[in-house]
Amino acid sequence: MKQCNILFTSSGRRVSLIRHFRNVLDDLGIEGLIVTADLKSTSPAAFVSDYHELVPRVLDDSYIPALKKICKKYDIHLLIPLIDTELTILAKHKEEFEELGVTVLVSSIETNEICFDKRKTGRFFVENGFDTPKEYVIEEIVNDPNADYPYLIKPAKGSSSIGVYKVRNREELLFFKDYISEPVLQEFVKGEEYTIDVLVDFDGKVVTAVPRLRIETRAGEVSKGMTVRNELLIHSARRLVEKLPGAVGCITLQCFLTDKNEVKFIEINPRFGGGFPLSIAAGADFPRFIIESLFGKPHSINVDDWKDGLVMLRYDDAIFVNKDDIQ
Repeated sequence: MKQCNILFTSSGRRVSLIRHFRNVLDDLGIEGLIVTADLKSTSPAAFVSDYHELVPRVLDDSYIPALKKICKKYDIHLLIPLIDTELTILAKHKEEFEELGVTVLVSSIETNEICFDKRKTGRFFVENGFDTPKEYVIEEIVNDPNADYPYLIKPAKGSSSIGVYKVRNREELLFFKDYISEPVLQEFVKGEEYTIDVLVDFDGKVVTAVPRLRIETRAGEVSKGMTVRNELLIHSARRLVEKLPGAVGCITLQCFLTDKNEVKFIEINPRFGGGFPLSIAAGADFPRFIIESLFGKPHSINVDDWKDGLVMLRYDDAIFVNKDDIQ
């Protein structure tokens, strides 16, 4: 293969990640198009790609046919999904894309179903011996005069920290249990919160893990973070991802490290996370590893040789376009 055309779906604001894939292609001397697809023409990523295509909503029956049409139009070789809601759908149609010559960077149906539903995620942690916040029956806590508040409540199938609330008393619990769709009530954990980026190769082998301390977040996405070479976190993350059936690509874990040095896992997202540019900047170049693997090339860097203590301080930037460009 002398060319690698890449399609990013649900591209949204993932400008840094998409730009890096372009840089990797250029550095490796591989020709290729960068194509983005999104529901909106105002997606910032649309203006850093070679071509941008509008698609239906992920849950629309016409979504997969629309993606196939784009793949044929641009002779796509690699498809990279970027939001949770499309992962299981794409996993179910993975073989259909392979028939078109497209490699979809998506884990198995089973892994995506485990990760998307927080109740299944919790059971996965427990069944495989990993510590995780205790889950409670909401009505039992509501009716318990000695309930030990606070708790954490969140939707079973949420993402980006949308609908996640700290519940400080019975009145708040009564409100949020009806306000949130399919609510899950958990132990409120105190400690340092980490995101861990784990790279899994196309053969399902865990290659490396990069813990990132979440110093500050905004709208569920890290705005200030720091890489931390903590061997306990790295070892725990590797063991956990090895238990996921058919994992591939970037698997993003979230956990707390308590003051007792306990690792409590809370979430798994089998895709590139929003804060992943920090891992890239630290030297864990997952995109380069993925593209070289796709081409069967020898790996030109050691993705495990990343910089400890690198801090990311994100800020708002803007892309300016004419109104005709978004109509």
